Amino acid sequence: MSTRRSILGAASCLALLAGTASAAEVNVYSARHYDTDEQLYSDFTKETGIEINLIEGNAEELVERIKLEGANSPADVLITVDAGRLWRADQEGVFQPLQSAVLEERIPAEFRHPDGDWFGYTTRARLIYYNKETADPALVETYEDLAKPELEGELCIRSSSNIYNLSLMGSMIEHLGEDAAGEWARGVAGNFARDPEGGDTDQIVAVANGLCDFAVANHYYYVRLMTSDDPADKAVAEKVGVIFPNQGDRGTHVNISGAGMVATAPNPENAQAFLEYLASDSAQTYFIAGNNEFPTVPSVAFENPALQEIGAMDFKRDSVPVAVFGENQPLAQVLMDEAGWK
Repeated sequence: MSTRRSILGAASCLALLAGTASAAEVNVYSARHYDTDEQLYSDFTKETGIEINLIEGNAEELVERIKLEGANSPADVLITVDAGRLWRADQEGVFQPLQSAVLEERIPAEFRHPDGDWFGYTTRARLIYYNKETADPALVETYEDLAKPELEGELCIRSSSNIYNLSLMGSMIEHLGEDAAGEWARGVAGNFARDPEGGDTDQIVAVANGLCDFAVANHYYYVRLMTSDDPADKAVAEKVGVIFPNQGDRGTHVNISGAGMVATAPNPENAQAFLEYLASDSAQTYFIAGNNEFPTVPSVAFENPALQEIGAMDFKRDSVPVAVFGENQPLAQVLMDEAGWK
C-alpha cells in the first residue's frame, strides 16, 4: 500500500509529517472518506513515484488544524466537499493561487476558483424527492415551487446551517436577487412538516415514511439507498420519486468536491502534480466512483447504471459559477435566519 493513512488528532501522524519536504512525498488532508480514493492515491504513486501521506477528518477540523500548525504545517493539499466549504477555507487563508495550464484546460471555469485557489473535481446535484403514493409531482418542477402555499406542512429539509442548503440559497440569491430569495426562504420555512433535523438521507426516509410529501437532498444519498444491500434501504427508495428541478429554465443546482494547494505547502511541485493528476481521465473515474458523483472534466466518459436509472446522466445543469455560493454565503445565512429557517 503506497498511502500512509493517519487519523486526525493522532500524535503519531504529526510526528510522521512534521517538517517533511521530500521530493518523493505529498501530504494530503482530506475530508473525503471513500474506499475508491485509496486506489486513486495508489495509482498516483505508481505513475509519479510520489508517496501520499494522508490525514482524514471533517473539513472544519482540518482547516483548524492547518491554522494551528501555521507556517510549519506539513499540509500540501486540502480536499473537501462543497464550494461553500472551499470558500470558507480560502477566507481563512488556507489556500494559495495555482496557475496550471492543465487544470485550466481540463476543468471548466464554473467549477474552479477564478484565481486558481481551488479546483472542483466532481459535481453533485441537489434534487427534490416526493412520496409516490401521496404527492403530486406536478406541483414541484423548480426550487421556486418549494415555496408554494400548496405545500404547507409537506416539506422536509435540513437546517439553514447545513452547507448544502447555504450553497443552494447562495444560488437562489444569484438567480433571483436578494429580495426575491428572501421571500423564497420565507415560503420554504412556512412549508416545513417539522423543524429541520437530520442529514440528507433522513429527509428521504421521512418522505418514504409519509412524514412529508417532498424533501431536498443530494442525489447520491438516494442512489446509496437504491443500491444498498439492505432491503429496508431499497424499500425506502422504491417509495420515493426523483425530481430534477428547473429543467425548463436554468437547470438543476450542482455543487462540487474540490481541492487546493495549501498556502504553506512544503512540497508545492508535488502538490501541483497531484492536483493535476486529479483532473486526469483515470483519476476522475476513481474520484467519482466512490460516491456516484459526476466528473467535472467534460471529456471523461463513464457508465453508472444507477445514475442512468434515475435520469441523472443527461439532465440540464445550472452553469452559474460555483464560487458565488461562497461569496453569497454570509447573506444566505442572514436571509435564512430572518425567514425563520432554523
